Amino acid sequence: QADLADQEKILPSVVQGDSLACRKLESKMHSTQPPARFSEAALTRELERRGIGRPSTYASIIETIQARDYVFKKGNALVPTWPAFAMVRMMEEHFMELVDYEFTAQMEDLLDEISRGHAEHLTYLRNFYFGANNQGLKSKLVTKLKEVDARAICTFPLGSPESGENREPVAIRVGRYGPYIEQGDRKASVPNELPPDELTLEFAIELLSQSKVSDAPLGVDPATGKPVFVKNGRFGAYVQLGTSDDDEKPKNASILKSMKPDEVTLEIALKLLSLPRTVGPHPTDQLPIVAANGRFGPYVKWGNETRSLPAEVSPLDVSLDDAVLLLAQPKARGRGKAAPKEPLKIFDKPSPVTGEPIKLLDGRYGPYLNDGVTNASLPKGLSAEELTFERSLDLLAERAAKGPSAGAKKSRRKTATKTSAPKKSASKKAKKKSAGGEILS
Repeated sequence: QADLADQEKILPSVVQGDSLACRKLESKMHSTQPPARFSEAALTRELERRGIGRPSTYASIIETIQARDYVFKKGNALVPTWPAFAMVRMMEEHFMELVDYEFTAQMEDLLDEISRGHAEHLTYLRNFYFGANNQGLKSKLVTKLKEVDARAICTFPLGSPESGENREPVAIRVGRYGPYIEQGDRKASVPNELPPDELTLEFAIELLSQSKVSDAPLGVDPATGKPVFVKNGRFGAYVQLGTSDDDEKPKNASILKSMKPDEVTLEIALKLLSLPRTVGPHPTDQLPIVAANGRFGPYVKWGNETRSLPAEVSPLDVSLDDAVLLLAQPKARGRGKAAPKEPLKIFDKPSPVTGEPIKLLDGRYGPYLNDGVTNASLPKGLSAEELTFERSLDLLAERAAKGPSAGAKKSRRKTATKTSAPKKSASKKAKKKSAGGEILS
């Protein structure tokens, strides 16, 4: 706009019917970028800007939308899901007043009034739910139950193919067990962590084609006479023995991470379906060693001892000698803790207090700072990218000023109590327990 303003000129005098000649033609291209997805910190700032919630509720809001699968995290970004789109559509079309930003902000003010004792909470709830002349939320819910078309709410058209044999429209549907693609009688599951903007018409047709291929069996299991399939589900590719039309529920087994679905043969599929398999007896006590494919990957088990299999070793063909050798190795303290994690961030300047480098580490309960002496948790909503050296110094100083953690103090108190506190008599214990029961009642 500034460039155009600088180039503004008065046009020559022209009249209708004059012919104009093009002396020069210059093409210019300008591309725009979509706005970045919300991170937890950016969403918190937006809620604060709109007056929705308060600092004590921001963390629970973000936890709730993740727990209900309305968003999932991809890096630091919060990616909305198809169930979230369906829920937003339903609320906007039928309960717009409840999701209006102004209504939400005003409710915060009303809750403040109630907390200060200037308004009565039961009166507010009664008016909200029943309303004047029975026109509150309750009556609206009864009406909307008849009006809401769940199928329409949960359907998102992608378009129709312009070529190919099947040109029926393709749509995304949100079902009880998650979103899926539908084209006529054909259906295909949508991968769990596929962002909605990446599910184009072309990709949807590709998923439908893969699903059609999975309808053709690899072969027949000689032991049961049932067909064996390779299928794609919400959690990835798997093999299946039998069909849903059988009296028994089909048996499933996930394919190994090192495998590709199109490389799975009937022989491999039958081996996967046979897991867990007995590798052989352990030489020390003759108890069986079992190889299996679990939630966290393939492993071997002997009694109460388990060891994860290396990436290059398959549970389908791990030998007895290899399993015994692996079980003889010391067990790491917790999964994935054999090797320390790399720091998320290391600042160039050392700590002016300890002289040690300040690191941002990934801990069991989230990221935290360490200067060689003090550990300081990172506040919720503050990402590693937004963390500055000065902010790190402030967090470490605040944590150091608080002294030892509550856990450490509690541990010392317990130790002191065990060594010095006299034991109470049984009657005093019973009396205290009784009093406690009355208080709880």
